[in-house]
Amino acid sequence: MKNNSLYLFAIITLLITGNAMANITLPAFFADNMVLQRNTTVKIWGWANPKEEITLTASWIKDTYTTTGNNEAYWEIEIPTTKAGGPYTINIKGYNQVTLNNVMLGEVWLCSGQSNMEWTASAGLDNAEAEIAAANYPNIRLFTVGKMSSEYPQLDVKGNWQVCTPETMQYFSAVGYFFAKTLSEDLKNVPIGVINSSWGATAAEVWIPANYIANDHILAEAATKIPQESEWCPTKPGRTYNAMIAPLAGFKIAGVLWYQGETNANSAVYNKTLGGLIESWRTAWADDFSFYYVQIAPFKYEGGEYQGVIVRDAQRRLLNESTNTGMVVISDVSTNEDIHPRNKKPVGERLANLALSKNYKKDKGIVSSPLFESATANGKKITVHFKNNEGLHTKNKKVTLFEVAGEDGVFHPAKAKLKGDTIIVSSKEVKTPKKIRFAWHNVAQADLFNKAGLPASSFMAQIK
Repeated sequence: MKNNSLYLFAIITLLITGNAMANITLPAFFADNMVLQRNTTVKIWGWANPKEEITLTASWIKDTYTTTGNNEAYWEIEIPTTKAGGPYTINIKGYNQVTLNNVMLGEVWLCSGQSNMEWTASAGLDNAEAEIAAANYPNIRLFTVGKMSSEYPQLDVKGNWQVCTPETMQYFSAVGYFFAKTLSEDLKNVPIGVINSSWGATAAEVWIPANYIANDHILAEAATKIPQESEWCPTKPGRTYNAMIAPLAGFKIAGVLWYQGETNANSAVYNKTLGGLIESWRTAWADDFSFYYVQIAPFKYEGGEYQGVIVRDAQRRLLNESTNTGMVVISDVSTNEDIHPRNKKPVGERLANLALSKNYKKDKGIVSSPLFESATANGKKITVHFKNNEGLHTKNKKVTLFEVAGEDGVFHPAKAKLKGDTIIVSSKEVKTPKKIRFAWHNVAQADLFNKAGLPASSFMAQIK
């Protein structure tokens, strides 16, 4: 009798586990309420039994798509998407059946970085109560990736798609929300999906594949200089990439928004580090998607005067080194007393204006800050040229943040005068100017703007 009972238990267990193994399963981001990138081909994937036949139908297309699970229980199907719209359904059938409801076709963006990207309205935001109350946008969908780290690349993340409401918006990335809101309004309610995968206090290196860093001596040396221990986050290269980015690779996106750099303060090669991150992510997606980032804000760092501006200048230089990128400068909307500026709305809006102009060809006027282009000397006088310089002006009576150095490399305060859309700079202490810098201090807040009201980026450069 005992043997019969054991035999029956074994059969039941086999049936249960057999069915469980056979069931189609999907990554967390293929779910109800999701947004798929419109007007393209998207890949949908999951797991099932080897040789299990999988059929997929979507309510916006007539065709049925089929494949089978491979010997590693993996399958994938590519399907076309059409113009913006929804809600739609996706039905995936094998030994079991999965139906995804309330699916939208629109624009999908991935947000990442450290605490200023992670920062939510519930954590503290300018005008938070009114912003939360107004956050009823059924066509905006939000997905927050749960914090995880791993030594090895993972297959899935934790999280779920949520319709944007006051209840969901207040716990989502504020920068990501204001970006999505601006896009939604300008694109006339095209559905916007935003995936937030960020973690406060992280260095850029933990978001880059470890082998990529190991194979680049500049990145590898820079990685040794970041904090090696933290109570708040992983510190080893690749750990959040493996768990929070690698599983997303292949989910079709329009681009990435990045807000990070405070933990990498004082890195003069941050442009190489962030450039490596961009290249490694684009390689993982096999896609040269847009990558827009926020120049870190002025802040009173301990132990020096220049750690923050060194990173800001590296971020500026990256624009000339990596294609399909853009940067927003926020030195005019931040406070140098708080490493977490609470005025996130203009940050998201400026990122959105970059995307609207570059990705969606909307006429938003000037969407980038004045950026150093060249400096030429004629005797003591230096003429400084900027990109995005239309309507160059100061909100004070004069520009006060220029400094000039001669052959000895010692910088002296300089006088600066506006001449059309250029700046004429000179210093009585420097007879033969060789170098020039602007807003070169951790807490420097720009006093030079273009006609769009965007502040000029800090810089240091050689004089021709």
